[in-house]
Amino acid sequence: MHRHLMHRAPLPRLSLINFALHLAFFCLVYFCLGSMSPTSAFADETEEFESLFDGKTMTGWRGYKRDDVPASWTVHDGAIRGAGKGPDLMSHKAFGDFDLRFEWKLAKSGNSGVIYRVTETDGPSHHTGPEFQLIDDQEFADKIRPTNSTGALYGLYGATEKTLQPIGEYNTSRIVVRGNRIEHWLNGEKIVDCEIGSEDWNKKVAASKFHKWKGFAQNSAGHIVLQSHGSPVWFREIRIKKLPASTAEASATP
Repeated sequence: MHRHLMHRAPLPRLSLINFALHLAFFCLVYFCLGSMSPTSAFADETEEFESLFDGKTMTGWRGYKRDDVPASWTVHDGAIRGAGKGPDLMSHKAFGDFDLRFEWKLAKSGNSGVIYRVTETDGPSHHTGPEFQLIDDQEFADKIRPTNSTGALYGLYGATEKTLQPIGEYNTSRIVVRGNRIEHWLNGEKIVDCEIGSEDWNKKVAASKFHKWKGFAQNSAGHIVLQSHGSPVWFREIRIKKLPASTAEASATP
């Protein structure tokens, strides 16, 4: 029994061209859709933010109550490194309402902080600005209270439920300030939400050391400060977005 093989005629050249064009079109669509990932969304987000650190230089920074950058603050492996000695590091610009994002890590037994809405006075930076506390929670577990632990609004509002990376690894943090409202975020979780001047705030301040400092948390705008507090600390990916003003005219100027 013989089998008859059926031979198909070759596709016309025009059909091959159309097929190639359709294939190219679908590849392009697939590529575009694939690029709409969380990473891409993050990139779009960064366009709304102003970078405060270029990963290479100390442009945009100076020492607290100084015109230059203290020798104790350097750039190392794409991060600002504080040796823990000498003055705090302060942004040249001042900000009112803002959304600040940054990554940070500590050395073992480390202690530092990010202080905001700071103005330069006779006292240290934390006399005028609230502080996002950074500390080795595990090393000091038996010595610190929630109000002094990582992520706390130092001395006033504690952060108990949180997720921390091991010492020596980077954490992500966020500070959002709108008028008198303050939020602290740590590794994607909001851990502090409070309001300057509220009954609860005033009660906490009255019971703390801050009641001695009349200018504490009274600025509607001020500088961002990276604290020098006796041990190495690293900061990177520092960026800020100005939010629409919700208070009176800023009391500090860039």
